[in-house]
Amino acid sequence: MDLARNIQKWSNIVLIGMAGSGKSTVGRLLADRLAMGFVDTDTLIEEAAGRGLQEIVDDLGPDGLRRIEEEVLLAVHLQNHVIATGGSSVYSEAAMAHLGEDGIRILLDVPISFLEERIKNMSNRGLVRYPGQSFADLYAERRHLYTNYADLRFTCGGMTAKEVADKLLPLVTVSPA
Repeated sequence: MDLARNIQKWSNIVLIGMAGSGKSTVGRLLADRLAMGFVDTDTLIEEAAGRGLQEIVDDLGPDGLRRIEEEVLLAVHLQNHVIATGGSSVYSEAAMAHLGEDGIRILLDVPISFLEERIKNMSNRGLVRYPGQSFADLYAERRHLYTNYADLRFTCGGMTAKEVADKLLPLVTVSPA
């Protein structure tokens, strides 16, 4: 894909990646520096469901959370925003296509060793995984989905959120639609 040729069509920056990759933290930094709005879709899901992600997973299972997530993502109609998606958002082809219509989808690509160091509360974090599924299994399952949907893949293992935002800034030029 010719990133420079297509940059003008994007109004939003959509961050995708595994839990612990820094999507929310980096997203807030980017939004602030680019004078854009910021939305964390996990927060939208919690607001729509009236409960936390872990409660949704506990009550409805991973598939139930994914259904709610898809509905919420398909209802997102924003411009000039940085959108931090949940790690499981890539399970919905429709949602990824919708977010990509007016957004550059950037994969914050972090090696699993760094993610495992960052995530200490896997049992109550709201990870969308099946009982007995390890974090490594989840990472392997999602890896190809992230790379498939990414318009831009940004490797950022071992970097702080500020460093990631600093290095992403020259790569994205967003013009309001």
